[in-house]
Order: sequence, then C-alpha cells, then structure tokens
Amino acid sequence: MSVTFPHGFLASGVTAGFKASGRLDLGLLLCEGDAAVAGAFTTNAFPAAPVQLDRRRVEAGAARAVVVNSGQANAGTGSAGLRDAEAMAERTGRTLGCAADRVLVCSTGVIGPRVPLDLLDASLPKATAALRDDGGGEFAEAILTTDSRAKQAEATIGRWRVGGCAKGAGMIGPRLAAHGLGTLLVFLTTDAAAEPAALRELVSDHVVPAWNGVTVDACPSTNDTVLLLAGGAAGGPSVQPGSVEARDLGAAVGAVCESLARLVVADAEGSSKTLVVQVNGATDAEAARTVGLAVASSPLVKTALFGGDPNPGRFLQAIGASGVVFDGSVVSAWLGDVAVVHRGTVPDPVPAGAANVMAGPEVLLRIDLNRGPGAATVFGCDLSHDYVEINSRYTT
Repeated sequence: MSVTFPHGFLASGVTAGFKASGRLDLGLLLCEGDAAVAGAFTTNAFPAAPVQLDRRRVEAGAARAVVVNSGQANAGTGSAGLRDAEAMAERTGRTLGCAADRVLVCSTGVIGPRVPLDLLDASLPKATAALRDDGGGEFAEAILTTDSRAKQAEATIGRWRVGGCAKGAGMIGPRLAAHGLGTLLVFLTTDAAAEPAALRELVSDHVVPAWNGVTVDACPSTNDTVLLLAGGAAGGPSVQPGSVEARDLGAAVGAVCESLARLVVADAEGSSKTLVVQVNGATDAEAARTVGLAVASSPLVKTALFGGDPNPGRFLQAIGASGVVFDGSVVSAWLGDVAVVHRGTVPDPVPAGAANVMAGPEVLLRIDLNRGPGAATVFGCDLSHDYVEINSRYTT
C-alpha cells in the first residue's frame, strides 16, 4: 500500500496520455487534513520547474496534496515551465477543493518538453474520483518512467505507520540538499503528528544520507525530489525535534528509505547485479560515503561487476581516487568474507572465493580505512550492454 499504508492518506493513479505507452502516468496523493511536510531536492544547477515551486512551498511546512505526471520532466522549460507547474497546482487544488499553495507538484520524463495541461485538465476529475485508502499501488505505478516495476516499502514503529514509494532507474546519482539548502522521486508518508522542524531534522539525519548513498550512473537529475508528509491521523502529541520520539520515527523513515534504495538499484536500467559497499574506519560518515560512492560509481568497478571479474585492483584504484585522505598502507577490503586487499596490498593470486562472491546477484564489498569512527553504506549496480542500449536511444 506504500504511501497509503499510514492512516489518513488517499492516492490514485490513472492514464492521462502523458506517455505514449498507455501506462498509468498521473498520480495523486491526498492527506485528509493538512500535513506537516519537509523535503530534499536536487542540487543540480538546472532545477526543474516543479523543484523550484516545491522548494518555496515546503518552506511553509504544510501541504495537503501532491500531483505527479510522468512523461515530461518540465525541466529546461524556462519561465513557461514554471507557469505550467503553478497551473498544475492551481488546477489540482481547485479539483480537490483545497488551497493551491497546499499542492506540491512533481514531474518526471524527458527533459525539454512541457507538460500538456489539456491532458491534465481532462484527467484530474478521474484521478480525484479514483482516490482510495488503498490506492498507493496505482500511485507508485503512475510515477514510473523506464522503471520495470513499482518500488514500495512500509514500516511500523509503535502506533505509527510509515509508507513510501520511489521511482528511478536511470539518471540516478542523487546529491540532495535538505530543506532550506532518469530522475529520483521519493514520496514518504506517516500518520504520526510532527512539527515541521522535527520532519526537517528527520530528512537531514535519515533521508538525505540514505539517498545520497545511491548511484546508478552518478548523474544527479534536474528533478530529484524527496517529500515527507506527516498527517497526524494516529493521534497523540506532536513529535518534537531532538526527542526520543523523533529518533524512533527517524529510524522507521530511514528503514523505508533503505528498502526503497535497494529496489531502485536492483531495477536500474540494464542492471543485473546490486553492489553494496560498506565503508568503515573513515574520519566521519561523509568521508565514508565519498569513498563508497567513488567505488560504486567507477565504470571500471561497474563493468567488472557485470562480468563477475574479481579484480581487486579496480577497488583499490577507486578507493585511492576518491579524494579522501587516509593511509593506504592500513586499508583492507573484503568481497563478502574473502580478503581482497590487506593493508594496502592485493593478494597474488586472488583467493578463489572472490569469484564466487562476484557471481551473485548482490555483491557485498567491505572496506576498512582504519582511520576513524566514520561509516556509511552505499548502494550501486553494474554497467551492462543494456544500459548503453537504453540510453543511446532514450528519446528515439
């Protein structure tokens, strides 16, 4: 049920004609009352029009609905695209009977084309009529582009529920900035009551680190957006920043994000394998994440992963080129439990068990920099012939 797993949320997905495929391509998410909201957005210098609009609206800390079209990214569309995004919010609010400034807008698809508003006008009544408390699956389907399947996750912590869905298969290398600072779209909901400041804290501490540790092709999109809405239907006092309740809710939100992140990399364009890079012993978490991303983003590592080639030199090179300062003579790494780098040295010959690890559908690479307490986990994937084929004719 993803975004409708928490009480108090309705969702739908319908076919509006934004995509020639005839698949669901218009998603609508509605909270039955005003929800507190926080978000994280792309740091790409060409933010899509919906990103520009949502950044301003999320600042106010309250939202009621989210409307999403798939097929056109509404990026690289200039001032006309921003007017289109505002029109999407206004027309959705009018149809739902809520204020336009409580409507958030997301778009995904090809960069350049504008959103056909006539298709939106014709389909909003249908999407509104289809809103259901078990409509999260249709919403999750409607936001997809080159994805092969919907990505949904949920968690429960005490009396609270957390749900989420994501889309993303290509153009995935999020570099998100928290509130105030293919395309990845992530929608998270909870029936906890929470202050906007508490949600901003959760986004900074749990959401941004999870998604900034994901890479398919190291390409941050113009449209990357993560939204977290707290509707409060579970009742009880509002979660406050820095509280034990905020810590518990944050753990559930983080678990949903990690589940969705695994689904994104497993469904990456042309991917056949998932790479999980666990980095320990860095000076801090950011340094650990930087090393992990350098490894998971390396074309040499990704192609070795595709071919099942247990070549530790690829890992050694990527770790060393990450820009993080460390003493290479104390760095070790393991494929699963098989040592492939020991104190800066690659064993010769490479242990036979390394090839067995590389042959699996999910490959675990553990790295210890032996420098400090910082740790991070990064999710990546292989680079296949199919990825090149898909992206060599994306618009044709």
